[in-house]
Amino acid sequence: MATKRDNPYGAFNFKVEFGDVAGGGPIDAGFSDVSGIGSEVNYSEYRTGTEMFNTVRKIPNTFKTDEVTLKRGLVGTTDIFAWFKATRDGQYQPRSVTIVMLDEARNEVVSLVLKNAQPKKWVGPTLAAKGGGEVALEELHLVHEGIEYE
Repeated sequence: MATKRDNPYGAFNFKVEFGDVAGGGPIDAGFSDVSGIGSEVNYSEYRTGTEMFNTVRKIPNTFKTDEVTLKRGLVGTTDIFAWFKATRDGQYQPRSVTIVMLDEARNEVVSLVLKNAQPKKWVGPTLAAKGGGEVALEELHLVHEGIEYE
């Protein structure tokens, strides 16, 4: 689905979709910030005694993924916290989480799918009675088992 073009896409047009899970329906949520999308391959060092060069070979083995952080303004729904609470209370509810990048006309151009995502941490809003210009934000930190481009 990725669409090639000469100019890079803006980072401000995206949507996040949560897949269904047994025991809970889809989560309908808009986010203002998504960060931490990444993955890293681990390598083992290996060398036999008959190698011609005095260096080790790097052999790829396992990989690890970074935590993904989602932020959104409090909008009167508790779906995200309910999912976190269910996980905290021992229910295994992994979901596929899809981050869809959009072009300027709001057409889908590329999707990043987090496989078997689960909530790790929920952070409630910082509340302060002074000023009054900030938005009350909540954060959801996700762990997952891999990233796929679609």
